[in-house]
Amino acid sequence: MVLHRVQEHYGYIPRASAFELAELLDVPVAKIYGVITFYHLFKLTKPGRNRIAICMGTACYLKGGEDILLELERLLGVGLNTLTADGEFSLEAVRCIGCCGLAPVLSINGEVFGCVKKAKLPKILATFRTKP
Repeated sequence: MVLHRVQEHYGYIPRASAFELAELLDVPVAKIYGVITFYHLFKLTKPGRNRIAICMGTACYLKGGEDILLELERLLGVGLNTLTADGEFSLEAVRCIGCCGLAPVLSINGEVFGCVKKAKLPKILATFRTKP
């Protein structure tokens, strides 16, 4: 639960926090990292201001989830599990968002978009970009 709280605060588990937790809990830092790296929900790198999660569950995958992922990589100029140079977007694939009837699905900062088509992606991204 402590790791969840740290991640909730920072959006990831900073290295310094892992060492501090190890000291406070009186456990080896290797044990802390063992938990962080075992569970895919914990992140070791800072996410973008807008966190994009593309569902790659069975229904979404079969209905074009991989095509959506590849198009987002192209539009953002980054690969999976990376951050855009401006820190605006981070991109990750997830196992299931829980909206199989709306496949393919993606979420940005928890807002779910269903029945996504490649042509809709620029407009979706534009709503989350920082205005100058």
